[in-house]
Amino acid sequence: MDTQLSILLLIHLMESTLSLAQGTLGFGMQPLVRHTGPVTSVAYSPDGHHIISGSWDETIRVWNATTGQNMAGPLKGHTHYVTCVAYSPDGTHIVSSSHSQDGAIRVWNATTGQCVAGSFQGQSEVTCVAYSPDSTHIASAAYDFTIRVWNATTGVAGAVTCVAYSPNGTHIISGSEDKNIRVWNTITAQCIAEFQGHTNWVASVAYSPDGHHIVSGSWDDTIRVWNAIEELADEDTSVAYSPDGSHIVSSIQDNTIRVWNAITGQCVAGPFQGHTNLVSSVAYSPDGIHIVSGSWDRTIRVWDGTTGQCVVCLFQGHKAAVTSVAYSPDGTHIVSGSADETIRVWNATTSQCVAGPFNWHTEAVTSVAYSPDGYHIVSGSQDCTIWICHATVGQCVAGPFQGHTEAVTSVAYSPNSHHIVSGSWDKTIRVWDAISGQCVAGPFQGHIDWVTSVTYSPDGHYIATRSRDHSIKVWRVQELVSFGSLYVEDNWIQSSHVTLSVRNHFGGSGSGSGLIRGAI
Repeated sequence: MDTQLSILLLIHLMESTLSLAQGTLGFGMQPLVRHTGPVTSVAYSPDGHHIISGSWDETIRVWNATTGQNMAGPLKGHTHYVTCVAYSPDGTHIVSSSHSQDGAIRVWNATTGQCVAGSFQGQSEVTCVAYSPDSTHIASAAYDFTIRVWNATTGVAGAVTCVAYSPNGTHIISGSEDKNIRVWNTITAQCIAEFQGHTNWVASVAYSPDGHHIVSGSWDDTIRVWNAIEELADEDTSVAYSPDGSHIVSSIQDNTIRVWNAITGQCVAGPFQGHTNLVSSVAYSPDGIHIVSGSWDRTIRVWDGTTGQCVVCLFQGHKAAVTSVAYSPDGTHIVSGSADETIRVWNATTSQCVAGPFNWHTEAVTSVAYSPDGYHIVSGSQDCTIWICHATVGQCVAGPFQGHTEAVTSVAYSPNSHHIVSGSWDKTIRVWDAISGQCVAGPFQGHIDWVTSVTYSPDGHYIATRSRDHSIKVWRVQELVSFGSLYVEDNWIQSSHVTLSVRNHFGGSGSGSGLIRGAI
């Protein structure tokens, strides 16, 4: 496909036509072979080569995404209109749902069009279906207000049998007939951990009072205790280096903050106590004396980095969880982003809100950062966009930067302020021109799960990224604007608590081949 073409899917429900509009070069409309009823659902294959469609005519079709040729179908089997279609992440199968009273879910071979599983019995009038990331399970939602999880091969349903909140309210655990226990983030609604081991239905689940463990009871006649902290540490932990690289500050699920020696890994201060809910973000002041923290308790606190004493309490004003905090380069101000979709700027000494709330985003703000000169603030959000605003008056100076297909989780300026790097739930990294908002490099793929953190090296030659796949990757930036490419280094570390320094690039000392050093 010509890379200059942008392809937009248009669904003409009343005309029962699925078309490809190739917009940027003005080729107009290319009608695909008509369904005989309104088109209710469309989706791309993982490789982007094909499109599937479902219709009120009770059929599914597979199309060539470039030519519009009907590659497979109509696939027949549903006895009522098709409500949703989706590819498995490996691209080998298609799942479809319908509005029928029984047998509403079917699985098809994506190449041959043969129905290989289903119809799944037990849920009627299904409105939506989706595959798990490993393609082994299918989740479905229906008009009866239920969500079910099915074995993608056998069609055995895993009805949710029990649920419980974590003590701090940040997570929900669920037990299921599929023998598994899942942990869900209460703000994002994402499943962030799964426990497997029971051999029959999970009948009951509960958190320990400190939230560190989960106990489960099952029809397999056993009780099991699971380490909740170990499984969720990568999802919830926030870490940051001190300016001189000698210490690391971190937060975990017990609502506290600790300081560690970056070389020995020894805890040298903490736990700092005061927040009443999960601490979601921590950062050092430029002089290394203070630590700022943002929490799901909607507040911001400033701590003495040595004694752990709260020296400025409280910064109050956000209406929902504080998700990200950062100091201005001169240390006089703190910027915060929140699940209330706003950004605020605070006096770091008095806790007074001096600018904001800025309301650019339409969903939770996930990441905020100052430009190196302190004049601008960049923000990323669950609305998949990035904005830049003036740090004092809040005037929008660039944005929205659009390209990520899922929530933006982390943003950072290059040292020269010319570029911004971003990471996302879509597992990719992008580099943007900070003035025009144009994506000048990427998307770059290498992580196999959400990218949770991104940062530039002080010399701007490297970008480090951290992911829920338990890896840290270091990317070398070469001729960024000229070639629009990043080159991945071979060196990476697997650890759920790792933070890094790169010799001569990220500060601190190196090890092994001289690129990455893990701590804690």
